[in-house]
Amino acid sequence: MGKGDCGVAHHSEMRKVQTMRSNFILFTTDQQRADHVGCYGNSVLRTPHIDSIAATGQRFDHFYVASPVCMANRASLMTGCMPSVHGVRSNGIPLPLRRTTMCDLLRAAGYNTALIGKAHLQNMTGRPPEAPRPRTEKALIPPPYELSESEKGMWADGSYENENLRCWSRHRHTIERPYYGFDHVELCTMHGDMVHGDYYWWLTERVADADSLRGPSNAVPDQRYVVPQAYRTRVPEQLYPTRYIEERTLAYLDQAAHADEPFMLHCSFPDPHHPFTPPGRYWDIYDPARIPVPPSLAHNGKRTAAVEALRRERQSGAANVNSTTPFAVTEREAREAIALTYGMITMIDDAIGNILGRLDKLGLSENTVIVFTSDHGDFMGDHGLMLKAALHYRGLIRVPFIWKDPQISSPGTIGMPASTIDIAPTILERAGLAAYWGIQGESLLSTLRGAPERDRTVIVEEDGHAPTFGLSMPVRARSAVTQRHRLTIYAETDWVELYDLEVDPHEIANLDKEVSAISRRADMFERLARRLTELANRQPFPTGRA
Repeated sequence: MGKGDCGVAHHSEMRKVQTMRSNFILFTTDQQRADHVGCYGNSVLRTPHIDSIAATGQRFDHFYVASPVCMANRASLMTGCMPSVHGVRSNGIPLPLRRTTMCDLLRAAGYNTALIGKAHLQNMTGRPPEAPRPRTEKALIPPPYELSESEKGMWADGSYENENLRCWSRHRHTIERPYYGFDHVELCTMHGDMVHGDYYWWLTERVADADSLRGPSNAVPDQRYVVPQAYRTRVPEQLYPTRYIEERTLAYLDQAAHADEPFMLHCSFPDPHHPFTPPGRYWDIYDPARIPVPPSLAHNGKRTAAVEALRRERQSGAANVNSTTPFAVTEREAREAIALTYGMITMIDDAIGNILGRLDKLGLSENTVIVFTSDHGDFMGDHGLMLKAALHYRGLIRVPFIWKDPQISSPGTIGMPASTIDIAPTILERAGLAAYWGIQGESLLSTLRGAPERDRTVIVEEDGHAPTFGLSMPVRARSAVTQRHRLTIYAETDWVELYDLEVDPHEIANLDKEVSAISRRADMFERLARRLTELANRQPFPTGRA
């Protein structure tokens, strides 16, 4: 792992300087709401190890994603920029290789950068896009392929097939590195017990016929569950993807403890994303009958047009309940999905506990910053829905964000709104590094160190990758979120949502048409406009006066 003498100091002196520099471990999960962690108020789910990070660190209570879908928000995590700027507006668009990431800067500063687990910065499935292409008038000649986008040679600067299942299905694919700034990569793609990439080839080394254990066709029959995308996997606990990530992370830390340079490790779990496949004892650890459902699931008030469209679709039998797009669920289905999701989270928590224990054993805890977050949430029964789409209910856009820093001795909870785009500049400042020109997030380090909290407005962007809500085109949504309110507008319709999160935390009463909320509506629209203006792309920096 060592990179040798960097040429600015004697090796022994450089090692002394490097050992004083803090390490970072960034834990991320996939599709985990903020309230699906014990320390965020969940009294059913047991996450003692994640809770222990918060108990000695700081927990942000109003932390929101830049976009509530995997690829877009993961790209925002890496770049500190909004999807409209880094280019990954929706799932199905790879992060351009020419984009600067926080790991590029850390690596340039002498950090060993490692990814173990899910990246999802490039497309995984190998399937064509779901979004329909714009129609071209028959009388018009379409542009040639190389001129079909606004930027010439859009995907000609390197390989965008590194996470594609086609590249991994017959042999272990070799990723050209650095991969978005990561020197060390042990990759997981896809979800549930069908995770692929390096994990799959690790599994085949331990099981003669690994494919006979995986997928719904090989599942252990269990008639108790009816929720779509849930099945009892035959993959044993010790061979499940979460265990693989734990094992490989421990091996990495064993090496890092003896290396010259500090490290930045992204430990990224593919769970608890659907399908719901907790292995072994984690399948039975939570009883669906004891799982409370969201109050909005069965409320009798007025529902939004989007929610009503999804309910009608399910009732008519037209809903695709085996895809990644949202569908309506019954109370029983919601309880089952939540119970199985809790099982997947508990397995992750156990893995994190073992990793934290290894840090202690290796003497790394006193010099390692621990960060925990997720790429987005899930409706999980909110308003009778499952999965995710451009409906920015808090269950979808609010995620955990916990920061444990050996240099900060006062634990606590921070109420100031913050965003995924703030993570990269916070890590960079903590590492003593300036961010690149055009980064849009703001470092939270001063707030973490006790500075007064500020009145902030967080923006959530989403460009849907598939048509839904009964519309013929994917929906584009933009939200402004403060500590008290959420305003969301939709580009393809005249829908507007306005919620008072303090009075109505479950977002049941849309205030958009209420006369009593006119001033709040105007204030939130101004906040949305001002913040979008602030977040307009300022790249590149001028090359001269003109």
